Amino acid sequence: MNWNWHVIVEYFPELLKAAPLTLQLVFIACAVGLVFGIILGVLRVSDNIFIKGLPFLYIFFFRGTPLLVQMFLIYYGLSQFEVVKNSSLWEPVLSKPYWCAIIAFSLNTSAYIGEIVRGAIMSIPKGELEAADAMGMSTVQKFTRIILPRAFGIMLPAYSNELIFMLKGSALASTITMMDITGAARTIAAKTYTPLELLFAAGIIYLLLAWMIMFGFNILERLFNRHKFYVPPEVAKAKA
Repeated sequence: MNWNWHVIVEYFPELLKAAPLTLQLVFIACAVGLVFGIILGVLRVSDNIFIKGLPFLYIFFFRGTPLLVQMFLIYYGLSQFEVVKNSSLWEPVLSKPYWCAIIAFSLNTSAYIGEIVRGAIMSIPKGELEAADAMGMSTVQKFTRIILPRAFGIMLPAYSNELIFMLKGSALASTITMMDITGAARTIAAKTYTPLELLFAAGIIYLLLAWMIMFGFNILERLFNRHKFYVPPEVAKAKA
């Protein structure tokens, strides 16, 4: 088998031009997913079975079905409903592959982040929560001053993994005509008849992007968890 390095060198810059679109899809989806994931995670730790029941079903569905199926259901499936096609959102949003990809990625990653948040909240030492209760903190104060800051520090490594998983999953956007890194590689490969070389080059770019994400989160984790055993003074006093 002859390996055509010339094709990789020639078209590598063109693949790099598709990287911003991939990063847009990933970071917008993970930012939106983080907001909804926090809400889902908080609801999941409720003692009320009705409050945590719907988030459980949502998470069960999006974790239990393939991302590709979810994307096809949104991009191709919604067009089967006249009420959707006649809505004001059809032309500017739901008919566009870009927004359909972001919606699918956001819904999918929010389910995983919801479980990450739930696990992080459950990992907070009970003594800190009991001390907050002893200080007479309200539920809102406990969440904003104790639970969410502590949970965010705990969940950072898992959230960085989810971001990388979403980076790799973003390659599926090419199946709905998106010209991301994978889409650009497939298009060029169809013209040059060198799929192996182009996919190899695309894989190198994904690897570099994943390394940048891991590097950034390592710095963020060190900064955020520099005082990971820190507890608010009033809580520490109550525990003593």
